[in-house]
Amino acid sequence: MAMAATAAKPSPIKISSSISRPTTLLHPPPCFSFPTKTLYPKPSSLSLSSSSSSSFTAQSHTPISSFFSDDDSSMDEKPREECGVVGIHGDPEASRLCYLALHALQHRGQEGAGIVCVHDNLLQSITGVGLVSEVFNQSKLDQLPGDLAIGHVRYSTAGQSMLKNVQPFVAGYRFGSVGVAHNGNLVNYGALRAMLEEKGSIFNTSSDTEVVLHLIAISKARPFLLRIVDACEQLKGAYSMVFVTQDKLVAVRDPYGFRPLVMGKRSNGAVVFASETCALDLIEATYVREVDPGEVVVVDKDGDLSLCLITHVEPKQCIFEHIYFSLPNSVVFGLSVYESRRMFGEILATEAPVECDVVIAVPDSGVVAALGYAAKAGVPFQQGLIRSHYVGRTFIEPSQKIRDFGVKLKLSPVRAVLKDKRVVVVDDSIVRGTTSSKIVRLLKEAGAKEVHMRIASPPIIGSCYYGVDTPSSEELISNRMKVEEIRDFIGCDSLAFLPFGSLQGMLGTQAPNFCYACFTGNYPVKPREDKVKRVGDFVDDGMTGNFDSIDGAWIPANRIHKHESDKESEERRIGFLFNFASDLNFLDVIQLRGYIVLLNYVILSEHLNSWAECHDS
Repeated sequence: MAMAATAAKPSPIKISSSISRPTTLLHPPPCFSFPTKTLYPKPSSLSLSSSSSSSFTAQSHTPISSFFSDDDSSMDEKPREECGVVGIHGDPEASRLCYLALHALQHRGQEGAGIVCVHDNLLQSITGVGLVSEVFNQSKLDQLPGDLAIGHVRYSTAGQSMLKNVQPFVAGYRFGSVGVAHNGNLVNYGALRAMLEEKGSIFNTSSDTEVVLHLIAISKARPFLLRIVDACEQLKGAYSMVFVTQDKLVAVRDPYGFRPLVMGKRSNGAVVFASETCALDLIEATYVREVDPGEVVVVDKDGDLSLCLITHVEPKQCIFEHIYFSLPNSVVFGLSVYESRRMFGEILATEAPVECDVVIAVPDSGVVAALGYAAKAGVPFQQGLIRSHYVGRTFIEPSQKIRDFGVKLKLSPVRAVLKDKRVVVVDDSIVRGTTSSKIVRLLKEAGAKEVHMRIASPPIIGSCYYGVDTPSSEELISNRMKVEEIRDFIGCDSLAFLPFGSLQGMLGTQAPNFCYACFTGNYPVKPREDKVKRVGDFVDDGMTGNFDSIDGAWIPANRIHKHESDKESEERRIGFLFNFASDLNFLDVIQLRGYIVLLNYVILSEHLNSWAECHDS
């Protein structure tokens, strides 16, 4: 995929970027809630047609219920994993090792996967939509020979979900070819893209990663390493990237180190970069170290060279890597993910104890914290919920409605564990609260006498702008309700979150090195785009049914980028208006510059000028 960086006609493709700025956040709630009155069953989902609970409505100027229908059977309301990257230099089976490493990183993205390999000084690429095992097979890997490769698994946080947005991206420019795989999100993508388009760049995707290739192409720095540095100095936000050229592998991490990136070596001397250490374990590479924030590491036939040429500040590593995203067997930011989650559970048992008979987890991300809670509380841990790992991304529901269908497809209660028991159920987070309410009802219907929710993270009150797909702040239940109101809404007997102060205390001297924006609303890098996240921007993962989102998902403030699907519809309407205007001799009226409004559509002046030139006679 070649991408031009020289002057050209403006691209006809208009896209919508996924960069946003924080909306106003409400008060951070306290962390514990215990009932002071008898509980009654609460509705499992919020409804457009029926009223929600009184406590919820009283606290909400714009109730969440207005955005969800009765038949919403959502299951996975968790923040979505970002992406996973891998790079390998110096192994004759680089593409196959890349393939295995991407398998280990599959939890970080399931929408698409790709590998770029270098052979005979040519960059060869195979990408596809779906899981790694669905995109690659033996014959495709045979098409990727060479000892230098990079790979990527994708969950889109910027750009639409389509094949052309699947990474790695490859571009040819006047000094050769370069491929890139990116984990993160650029908060100044819109401004950079606008600047590049003004200079004549033509974009082929709606991904923020593509601007990096354009910045490298137009850079006047020499050699290639300094081109990367020059490009990265213009980026704002989160990026852990691997680049590949005809003879070099380059790893770069943003100055704040939002996203993880580690370095390892195989016994034959091959160098490996990956988002998590679990990828190194699978391909038998030994962990060497993290790529430091602001660091550029270059690997070629002469060895590896480390340069800290990008100005770096105090690290702000994503705390959710330890709460939810990373696998428990990974070491992330120098800390064991397993140990972090176990300690989260121990803190909950110490600071929010409750009389119970059994501790269970919401699998899979709540398991380790539940083990920690059970051990500290001296209560047995059992599997009260069994997760199905074989549910596809679509399902057929019978005509006779099944309540909480999406939850029941994926989670099955074990009645022998739950019946007549006081149950503590540990989960990693609560986002919108709809899934939690369904899980509570599922447990009580299975015979649980009491259900006490313990959440191994502080309340989430802010959206993420650094590569995590989270809902708008209006949809975050902890941003709208106090803990007691949340407990009342989801219908549990008690509810407690991990106290924010205790989380920082557990991290000790490393506490200042983490980003807590989703818990506090304080963003290390302020998003600069004139856009705001709004209700409906959080996209379900496809396996849980749809909820009624609002078209567009972004409110443009200045520069307008339309979805491609909207573009075709818009052009049909514009064509009709132009023909109508021509028939009525409105030519001289419509020859305007700047933005004009025709039946509530904002049309760029280039469209009008082009039309006027065609009808000048």
